[in-house]
Amino acid sequence: MRLTYLLRLLLTVVVSGYAPTLIAQQSDLTLPTESLKFGVFVANFDPGGTFTLSGDRWPTIKGSWKAVRDEIEFMTSSGPPGCDGVGRYRLRTEGKTISFYVVSDPCQIRRMIIDGSTWSPASEVKTVPARAIVRTASERVSKLPAQESIKGNWPSFRGPAASGISEGQNLPDKWNVKTGENILWRTPIPGLAHSSPVVWGNQIFVTTAISTDPKATFRPGLYGDGDASKDHSVHRWMLYAINKKTGKILWERMAHQGEPIDKRHIKSTYANSTPATDGRIVVAWFGSQGVYAYDVKGRFLWKVNLGRLDLGAYDIPTYEWGPASSPIIWNNLVILQCDTQADSFLLALDATTGQTVWKTPREELPSWGSPTVANTSRGPQLITNASNFIRGYDPKTGEELWRLGGSSKITAPTPVFADDLIVVVSGRGPERPIFVVRPNAKGDVTLPEGKKSSDVIVWSMTGRGSYMPTPLVYNGTLYVLANNGLFDAYELKTGREIYRQRLPLVGSGFSASPIAADGKIYLSNEDGEILVISAGAKFMHISTNSMGEMLMATPALSERVMYVRSSSSLFAVGKKR
Repeated sequence: MRLTYLLRLLLTVVVSGYAPTLIAQQSDLTLPTESLKFGVFVANFDPGGTFTLSGDRWPTIKGSWKAVRDEIEFMTSSGPPGCDGVGRYRLRTEGKTISFYVVSDPCQIRRMIIDGSTWSPASEVKTVPARAIVRTASERVSKLPAQESIKGNWPSFRGPAASGISEGQNLPDKWNVKTGENILWRTPIPGLAHSSPVVWGNQIFVTTAISTDPKATFRPGLYGDGDASKDHSVHRWMLYAINKKTGKILWERMAHQGEPIDKRHIKSTYANSTPATDGRIVVAWFGSQGVYAYDVKGRFLWKVNLGRLDLGAYDIPTYEWGPASSPIIWNNLVILQCDTQADSFLLALDATTGQTVWKTPREELPSWGSPTVANTSRGPQLITNASNFIRGYDPKTGEELWRLGGSSKITAPTPVFADDLIVVVSGRGPERPIFVVRPNAKGDVTLPEGKKSSDVIVWSMTGRGSYMPTPLVYNGTLYVLANNGLFDAYELKTGREIYRQRLPLVGSGFSASPIAADGKIYLSNEDGEILVISAGAKFMHISTNSMGEMLMATPALSERVMYVRSSSSLFAVGKKR
């Protein structure tokens, strides 16, 4: 059950949060008569003791309120079982804003929604403070080697241009962690991370966040809860370099140590972003903790503090989920997609120095997908997936080239590019769209209502986009994997459905993205099973191989080996030579 469905079913008043301090008592309490806003919501409190609450894509809520001593009591005219009792809240006013903090409330969802919410006049225009970007560079300037060919390497999330494809791997169809069959090595990795491994030359790079809480964990599965983890203990944010032939740790660097600046979703970690490398430097992005660059020998080059990056529910700002977008390196630029509750922007840093090359503000909701540079017939385009618009940019300057509306309000999959077509999907309802776009797009190419194609949009559909996994385009077929194990295949150039298949062994669902090699597709479920599927017009399940540990990260491919990052290990899967 998705978060929005659950909250719509159970919603009875305002929004979630957390009170860091006790609230002083206030007498003669009254609520403002002017309209108040919080997130997507507008509330009106009538002096006679009634209220209405409405929000984009939410049903209108009605009820009554009254002041009792130093508290506000809320009653709703309808609600789920257990929510017909009184909710009691303390009120704090600061200027024209008011905040609510729970005293008691038998309704869990009402308490979750009202507690900690801060409301301001609906007519008020908020000013977002200018974001300070602070760079710190090494005193020793390291001369970097010339960049090598990308061939055989897996430099960022899902490999070159996020394609997820590397041919000539000759991987086994079956392996067994318990017996060691086709397992070349296994290296334990401490901490929690959903980031994927990247590979260049003889090195694999992985990140992690190590909590001082020995019980720190995350919760996998198919559920809609939007709660944050309670783990706010001191962490160490780490980068490891590992020998890809032996699994030996070559070096490790602690990028940052301290308490997390933000909260994280209970299914998330504090190291979600996959690192990126170009064979000269490796860049790790740890959200509000900063961006860190090292050379491939582990020498510190620079770090950039972007300030706090607050990402969470677009409609309920007090839900914090943490970031997940990964950096990419293109033509000596480190490119970051930063879409937050306060301000959103794209940022290009000089890969050698960390200095800002360009920064492009954008009006966006929080997003979690990574950017992709597509080498199109019209030149390179930087493609981003986000809620208000899917956009194309000039990666050299950050200038926006085109935009396409109609996406989901929550976006996580990364754009992909194949056969001179751009594919972008997202899986939050009701839209859940798939768009296939030509690279000649200019300006606003949003489809009119009721239209599914245009001169620029080759085809589109709703209700079929994936929520977490990035789609795969392989040999002219677009494969879309849903969290719940529905696996769809479409003809890329026409949108014709080839098949729709419910995968076996769905278990806790699928978060990792598909990868492909040599006519086979590899699908990793959260319970640690990797399904091997034959690519092509007919669905064929070849085998299932258990890693014995949870899998949230997308595997990497390089030189006849698949590198699988589990919840606690890094595995090398391949035929023994």
